[in-house]
Amino acid sequence: MLVLGIESSCDETGASIVRDGRYVLSNALASQADLHARYGGVVPEVAARQQLAAIAPALETALQKAGCRWEDIDAVAASYGPGLAGPLLIGLTAAKTIAFASRNPFLGINHLEAHIYANWLLTTPENGQSTNKEDAAPQFPLVCLLVSGAHSELMIVRDHGIYELLGQTRDDAAGEAFDKVARILGLRYPGGPSIQNAAKQANTAVAAKIRIPRAKLRNPYDFSFSGIKSHVNRMAQAAQDEGQVLDTANVAAAFQDSVVDSLVTRTVAAAREFHVSTVLLAGGVAANIALRQKLAAELQKIGATLRFPPVEWCTDNAAMIAGAAYFHLHRGETSPLTLDVAPQLALPLYSPASSAE
Repeated sequence: MLVLGIESSCDETGASIVRDGRYVLSNALASQADLHARYGGVVPEVAARQQLAAIAPALETALQKAGCRWEDIDAVAASYGPGLAGPLLIGLTAAKTIAFASRNPFLGINHLEAHIYANWLLTTPENGQSTNKEDAAPQFPLVCLLVSGAHSELMIVRDHGIYELLGQTRDDAAGEAFDKVARILGLRYPGGPSIQNAAKQANTAVAAKIRIPRAKLRNPYDFSFSGIKSHVNRMAQAAQDEGQVLDTANVAAAFQDSVVDSLVTRTVAAAREFHVSTVLLAGGVAANIALRQKLAAELQKIGATLRFPPVEWCTDNAAMIAGAAYFHLHRGETSPLTLDVAPQLALPLYSPASSAE
């Protein structure tokens, strides 16, 4: 089954063709990162206009790269939330129009769920064979850490579509904290890559002496990053008041270490408690090298392995939309053409308490 996926939830315009939910035949992406960097964040109206200009070229590129014609497509999918209403509407309308014209099944996809399914994706060269050594699909049950600009959630994935919430952020999401701290440090948007690059210039010994507190919460699987952000802000303000220049690289490294430590500690604890052999890392923050390396090393100590997508599939992309759609379609699920955007859409999580009732 060939699924055409469309992603337009924020400032990326993506179109991708994926075979059988796993094999990426093409992945076209038009990014607006440079455009929004001058504003220090995404401007919704600007993002929507850019989505409108980029959607048709992205679709044509995806078809060309996959060597497909419109009549080869078996189904069409698009993200319908969460995200920005204007940009979401562009991609969703395009997908519904194509599905209607081609009489193909249509499916609206939860953008957060799609990030999880990025872990199922494999690239395929011209001979149709995967370039990924780990061809086997992830085996359930799994612990998944989903960390992005607006979400930080730790869950157990029991099976396709069955997500049991263990913990989540009580304030800022990890990606949001990266963006805010980058702004405090005078670094470029988006904050994740900027802080990661700045941290590479740090003196390890000096950065280790910068004490940034970790939040202690009642639920051992919950996260809190607002206090870490505020601590860095106070450091910056103190340096300014004293007429000093803030040690950007070392502060960036200390901040990154604090966030990574919080994420890793809770994820490893969940893997140990629920006796899973594989942990999935998903979302934009999954591209952070320090997080990948530390989490993989700590999981190895308890006999578990870490699985994460290539960097290009951690951030918003259409391949993950098409991949997730296949598994819904495989279960006979489709969406009506009347489906509307849902900017505040949440992942369908349930708690152990509710599942026992």
